[in-house]
Amino acid sequence: MTLRLFLLPTLCAFAALTAACDGDRSVRITSTTTENGAKGVLKVVDALQCPQTMGSLTRKGSAQDGGKVCTYIGRKGTEVSLHLVALNGEAPADVLKAFETRLSASLPAAVAQLRASAEAEKARMQADIARAAADTASAEADRAAAAADGAAATADRAAASADRAAASADRASIRAPGVAVDADGDDATVSLPGMRIETKGDQASVRIGSLHINANDSDGSAQIRTSSGGGDSVSINAQNDAAEIRTSGAGEATRTSWILSDNREAESGWRMVGFEARGPVGGPLVIATVRSKDTNRGRAFEDAKALVTLNVGE
Repeated sequence: MTLRLFLLPTLCAFAALTAACDGDRSVRITSTTTENGAKGVLKVVDALQCPQTMGSLTRKGSAQDGGKVCTYIGRKGTEVSLHLVALNGEAPADVLKAFETRLSASLPAAVAQLRASAEAEKARMQADIARAAADTASAEADRAAAAADGAAATADRAAASADRAAASADRASIRAPGVAVDADGDDATVSLPGMRIETKGDQASVRIGSLHINANDSDGSAQIRTSSGGGDSVSINAQNDAAEIRTSGAGEATRTSWILSDNREAESGWRMVGFEARGPVGGPLVIATVRSKDTNRGRAFEDAKALVTLNVGE
């Protein structure tokens, strides 16, 4: 892996977090704040406001369940449901988990793929811990054998010098003010002000301020985490065709979104499911759920967010 081949997609991934990209496979993450950067106070809602249209969405029938549920349809069969949900003593996370479980059933292949990726990552971490313990044990044995190796050390150093000369073509080291680059075959470390990139075989790790990216080319997985100083956070888990995106706003009020997407069309035809949820401390929550078959998936979700904003604020 050359540094050029790694750095270009890395910088593109970082740009994708801050700007919309063209194409069906792009991910858009946006946030809305007031001019001074502070979010407004979320309203306590007794009944939903359900306009006849909102962007690409058109309301289907009248509000149901005493004004607590409204259903919309959009392009190519997109479905959006607006819910007013009382907490009744439950934690917002538990209420939203139930919505997530129901929506996930529409994309079983994506769920299975991401779960397998998470289990593989956990297994890799456990293997790393086991290897570290084994390395510690072997280090003791190595120190005991070091005395016996003293006689052969001189010959080994001579051979090592020849090996280093032969391997020098695959190694490089660059030092400049604020810049450090060390490369050895497929492994490389790049340090710049506020940025650190490490690659080892098929694996790569990027740190840019609060942005963390871990990628593994062998299984097509990537994890991205970023957070702001104010407490807002974004996490992305991707595995080949499947991706899961979560955002969470700072503070005690609920400001959460979740998206699960799959570039492969499910048997039902759905390509993306998710929700936007907001509500004051103690509730109730206004939750817009989305199920989309459209390749232009961002439009439906933005319109669903607009419905939530209309009802409870930003």
